[in-house]
Amino acid sequence: MHPRLYRLIEVHQRIDRALRDEQRRGRPDPLRVTQLNKLKLRVKDLTGRFLRKGALA
Repeated sequence: MHPRLYRLIEVHQRIDRALRDEQRRGRPDPLRVTQLNKLKLRVKDLTGRFLRKGALA
């Protein structure tokens, strides 16, 4: 596995874990949840872009 892909997957997992932890809190911070969702989508897009680029090369 390419090191960059591995790093992106790790970051995605960390963000997902933080998002789940925030949502389980008694009163989750809506701003934090939104920020984490945006970060998670950004990493997902980067991962997809990396995979598509690698598939074309």
